[in-house]
Amino acid sequence: MQTTSSILMVRPVSFGFNPETASTNAFQNELQHHSPAEIRQQAIAEFDKFVAILQEKGINVTVINDTEVPAKPDAIFPNNWITLHRNGTIALYPMHAPSRRPERRQDILDTLGQAYQVKKVVDFSQHEEKDKFLEGTGSMILDHDNRIVYACLSPRTDADLLEEFCQHFGYQPIVFHAYDHKGSLVYHTNVMLSIGHRFAILCAAAIQDEADRQFVITTLTRTGHEVIEITPEQLRQYAGNALEVSNKAGQHFLVISEQAYQSLRPDQVQAIQKYAEILAVPINTIEHVGGGSVRCMMAEIFLPEKAQG
Repeated sequence: MQTTSSILMVRPVSFGFNPETASTNAFQNELQHHSPAEIRQQAIAEFDKFVAILQEKGINVTVINDTEVPAKPDAIFPNNWITLHRNGTIALYPMHAPSRRPERRQDILDTLGQAYQVKKVVDFSQHEEKDKFLEGTGSMILDHDNRIVYACLSPRTDADLLEEFCQHFGYQPIVFHAYDHKGSLVYHTNVMLSIGHRFAILCAAAIQDEADRQFVITTLTRTGHEVIEITPEQLRQYAGNALEVSNKAGQHFLVISEQAYQSLRPDQVQAIQKYAEILAVPINTIEHVGGGSVRCMMAEIFLPEKAQG
C-alpha cells in the first residue's frame, strides 16, 4: 500500500527561524514584527488545527510533544529523521544541521513501541561523523508499491547513503539533480515531488537535465501514475510538498497547505480530485519561518499495529 491511515506528528515547543538550516533551505524566512513567543504561539495554533483536520477525516494521529531542552526549532518536521516500515523496521537518519540531531528521541520510539510492532531499528545516523546525510522522506520519495525511491541530490542527500538505504530495504534508486528558483540545488526532494497511489505531483522543470527529467516522468507513468506537473512558482508555494493519506474506511485524501492549494490551477485541482479529496491546511507561519510544509510535518506510520487485548 502506498498510503497509510496513521501519522506521527511532533507538537512544537521551540519553533522558530533556524539560521543553521537556512544556509541550505531557500524557503526559510524571518518573520518581521513578531516576537519569538508570538511566532511559537502561531505555529502551535496552526499545528493543533492541522491535527484536528486530519482526525476529523478519520486519520489516526499520534501526537508527541517536543521537549523544551535542548531547544529544537525544527522538531515540527519529524519526517526527516525517522521512517516506519510495514515489516516492523524503524529507520533513523543522519541530519545535516547539528541543531536538528536531538530530534531523534528514544522516548518517541518507546511510545511507538507501545502501540505498534517494532521488530528492528536501523540507525544510519552514525554517518553524520563522515558528513554524509540522508534526511528521511525529505530526501527520499518512496514508491512503496513499486519499490522505487526518487531522490534529488543536495548537501542533505548523499548518493552513497541512498544506495545503502536501497540495498537494505530493497528499493531501486532514481537519482537526479533539481534546482530551485535561485538556481540552487533543491534541498529536499519532497518539495518538488509527491507520489500517491495513482497520481504524482512533479515540478519537472526543476530537473534541468532533459534525459533525467524524461526518465522520471516515464518511470512515474509506467508505474501507473498520472503525472500532474506544477510550475517552479507553484513549487515555491509548496504545491509539491503534499502527502496522500487514507482512513480506515478506504477514503483517500491529499493533504496540502492552504497556500499551496490556492496556487493550483482548476485543471490541476480536477486531476487530483479524481483520486483523492483535497485537505487544505492553513500553516502560513510554519511555512514562512520553518521552510517546510505539510508533508514535512507528517511521518507516515506503516508499522503493524499491536493486537488489542
